Amino acid sequence: MRAEGLGRGSSLITSGARFERSPGWLARAIAPGFHKVLDRIDTGLVTGSIRGRLPDGSTRLLGGRAPGFEAEVNLRDWRALVRLATNGSIGWYQAWEAGEWTSPDPVPLFALFMANGDALGDTGRAHGPFRLAAKFAHWLNRNTPAGAQRNIHAHYDLGNDFYAAWLGQSMCYSSALFGAEQGPSRAEQHLNTLDYAQLTKVTAMLNRVHAHEANSLLEIGCGWGMLAHAAAGTGAQVDAISLSDAQLAYCRAKNTPGQPKPNFLKQDYRDTRGAYDAIVSVEMVEALGREYWPTFMDCIARNLNSGGRAAIQFISMKDSLFDAYAASADFIQAYIFPGGLLIRTSEFRRLAEERGLEWTDQADFGQDYAETLRLWRENFDAAVAENRLPEGFDARFVRLWRYYLMYCEGGFRGGGIDVHQVTLVKE
Repeated sequence: MRAEGLGRGSSLITSGARFERSPGWLARAIAPGFHKVLDRIDTGLVTGSIRGRLPDGSTRLLGGRAPGFEAEVNLRDWRALVRLATNGSIGWYQAWEAGEWTSPDPVPLFALFMANGDALGDTGRAHGPFRLAAKFAHWLNRNTPAGAQRNIHAHYDLGNDFYAAWLGQSMCYSSALFGAEQGPSRAEQHLNTLDYAQLTKVTAMLNRVHAHEANSLLEIGCGWGMLAHAAAGTGAQVDAISLSDAQLAYCRAKNTPGQPKPNFLKQDYRDTRGAYDAIVSVEMVEALGREYWPTFMDCIARNLNSGGRAAIQFISMKDSLFDAYAASADFIQAYIFPGGLLIRTSEFRRLAEERGLEWTDQADFGQDYAETLRLWRENFDAAVAENRLPEGFDARFVRLWRYYLMYCEGGFRGGGIDVHQVTLVKE
C-alpha cells in the first residue's frame, strides 16, 4: 500500500468528487439549527437508539423508545450534521473521511437509519440544490454503451489481485447463500464457510434453470467465472459475457480438468443474440440504471427459448423507500458503483411479465448478504493488516472500501435493502 495520492482506485474517488460540496459557509449560517437536525433524527427513530457525544462535550440520546439497533457516534464537528442534512449519505461519508464523526462500530448506525427509513423520510437525504447536483452528477454516469464500459472499468477492473485478497477462493462478488436446503454435496465442505456458501448459491441458481437438462446456457455478467465453469460441468454449452477486461482475462486463464471450457465473450447484453435453454444473471442488473431495465428484460425474452428458464439474483430497495432513493443519488452511486441503481421489485416483475416471462419461486435472503459483507470485511481487514493488498492503493482508498463494506452490511441488516433469487419461465 502506498501513501496518499493518485493510484489504483483513484477513478472511483475522482468520480465521487463530482458529488462533493463544501459546507463551510452553510455551517456558519445554520449553526443555531444543529439541535433541530438532531430533533428530527430523534423523532424519526421509532426503534433503536443513538448515543451521541457532541462537539461541546455533552451527550445526547436519540430514540430509545423501542428495542432496535443501538449505535454510538462521536460527533467531533458540527459540520458533519450540515453535510448529512444537505447532501445525505454522500455528505455523511465525506464527514467521516474528514474526521468529523467517528464510531466504534458504524454498522449498527447504518442499520438503524435503514430500519427507520420510512419514519425518517428525507432526513439523511440530499436536499434542494444538493439533491439536484447529485442527480446531475449521477446522470453523467448513466449506462449508455460507452458509459457502461467506463463504469465497469472503474469498479471491476481495480485488479484481479485486489479482489483475490479478500473475496476468497471462489472469487465470487455477490451474496453467498448460507444454510440453504439444496446446497453442494457434503464432500465440498473442505471449503471455508464463505466459499461453501458461495458454492451453495451457484448450485441454487443452476438448479433453478434445470442446468443438467439444458443444452445451452447464457450468463449475463460472468464475474470471475465461478458460475460459468460450474455450468459447463453440467454438459451445457455455456456462453458468458462481461465488459470487464480484467475479469475476462481471469476467466479465460482458468481451466477445469475434464470438462468443457465456457466461451467467455466481451459483449454488452444489448448486443447479445442467441437461442438458449437457460439464462442466469447474478447481481448484474443493479449496474444498469432504471432506464435500461426494459432493455435487460428484452434481452432475456429475446435470447430464451420457448419453455426456457432464467434465474436472476438481484438487490432491491424497499418499495416504500424507492421513490426518495431514486430521486437523488447516494454514497454507493457516488463513490462505488457509478451509474448504478437498486431494483424496485414490483416494477421489475411487471417488466418481466409484460414480455411473457412468468415470475416464479422468489426467494429473499438479505441477512445472508449482511453476513457475506461481514466476512468480506474481515478478509479485507486481514489483507490490509498483513500487507497483502496489492501495491498502488493508498490509505484513502482503503478507508473508502472499508466504509463501503460497513455501509452495505448495515443496509441489509436494517432490512431496507434485500437480495433475491427468482426464476423466469418463458411461456
